[in-house]
This record gives sequence, structure tokens and C-alpha cells, in this order.
Amino acid sequence: MNYLPVFAAISLLALSACGHSTGDRALSGGGIGAGVGLVGGALVGAPLEGALIGGAVGAGTGALTSSNQINLGKPIWK
Repeated sequence: MNYLPVFAAISLLALSACGHSTGDRALSGGGIGAGVGLVGGALVGAPLEGALIGGAVGAGTGALTSSNQINLGKPIWK
């Protein structure tokens, strides 16, 4: 089964917001990173590994930055 469209849709939804709290930023950063990692990994034949690495990097970036540094708006889940 081709999961790429599902993950692409999820990543587009995640791109719609980052949030202000550390948890919100880590969650949305992880979603964005996983979506980008999935696409990048799919290009080299390792979509799952790409999504895992991208998700970890995105979550770390979201947790370690503030809304003053990167702000994509209010999260869609709030």
C-alpha cells in the first residue's frame, strides 16, 4: 500500500501551525519533520527511516526554538 498521500496530507496539516508552548512546537515540528523526512527517504528508497529521522529532528527543533525565532501561527488542534 502506498502511504505517501496519507503522510503528505498529514504533513500539510502540520505545516499550518507551530504553536507557542514547547509541547506544541515539538509536536508540530515532529509532524513537519516526519513528512519531509518521508518524502526525502522515499526518494532514496528508505521512507520509514527518513520519516523517523525527520520526525526526531523536527521535534528537537520545535522544542529548542521559541515562537520569537520561528512562528507559523496557532496550532490546528487548538
